[in-house]
Amino acid sequence: MSALAAALSQVSETTARLSRLSQRAFQNPYTSVEWPSTLEPERDWFSTPEYVSLHGTPMWTGLDEAARRRLAFHEAAGFYSLNIHGEKALMQGLAARLYRSDLTDRTGYLHHFLDEENKHSIYFGGFCTRYARVYRSRQPLFGTERERDVADFLFFATTLIFEEIVDRYNRVQARDRRLHPLARFINDNHHREEARHLVFGRRVVSAMWTAGAPHWTGSTIDEIRDDLARFLTATWREYYHPDVYADAGLDDPWELAESAWAAPAQRAHRRKVSAGCLEFLTSVGVLVQEPVDAF
Repeated sequence: MSALAAALSQVSETTARLSRLSQRAFQNPYTSVEWPSTLEPERDWFSTPEYVSLHGTPMWTGLDEAARRRLAFHEAAGFYSLNIHGEKALMQGLAARLYRSDLTDRTGYLHHFLDEENKHSIYFGGFCTRYARVYRSRQPLFGTERERDVADFLFFATTLIFEEIVDRYNRVQARDRRLHPLARFINDNHHREEARHLVFGRRVVSAMWTAGAPHWTGSTIDEIRDDLARFLTATWREYYHPDVYADAGLDDPWELAESAWAAPAQRAHRRKVSAGCLEFLTSVGVLVQEPVDAF
């Protein structure tokens, strides 16, 4: 039995409960939101100011209120674009595992997972294509071939890292009454469904590690840890997007991305947002130290 099959077998009660919750919360993404004909980026907030990537830097201090709101608008589109690219890779990975011979009787919740991620992309894409654009992904490809158990584990572990960070932003922004109602809706909707995905992700990652790690060599485990550290760093890098800065009218966007990345306030922000995920991965033994390059 593969590590993934063993893990899904161990969490069958959890996946059955999550499937029932998904069925109960089923929604039509084409009718659940009314898209305004236009938005006013310099009047309304579309990202929580404290979560804008330049917050706490000298550049942020030098911007007037209209410029800050304009940047927050483009960062919202950048954040949604990041999700579009992340969820595209996630949907491909889930679809590839549906009805795999070793998983035939264990893929029920994966259908809900896949369906909900597709709906999320409709909301994120709806915002970007109506009011801004879909920004390119700067996430490097990790193309090293791995044995199936290792590849399965890395897929679900990187998915968990990505979704844990995104959900922190969603939770904060869904509750921030300074934000435009559309921004609050998109973040709140995503958080409600991601809450189920995170329960599933943590259970599966923990169970897969327990099933697989005893059979992996020390060098394989070191490679897994290195891959996860690199993925965390690359994921955070995407939050500092030169194209976003350029569209917001800021000069020297590539230099700005580097200086913002290195700013002490932003390093502290990344560590704070990542803390829950890293504490979990450390508690189950997947990681043994903080990925220093991310902070």
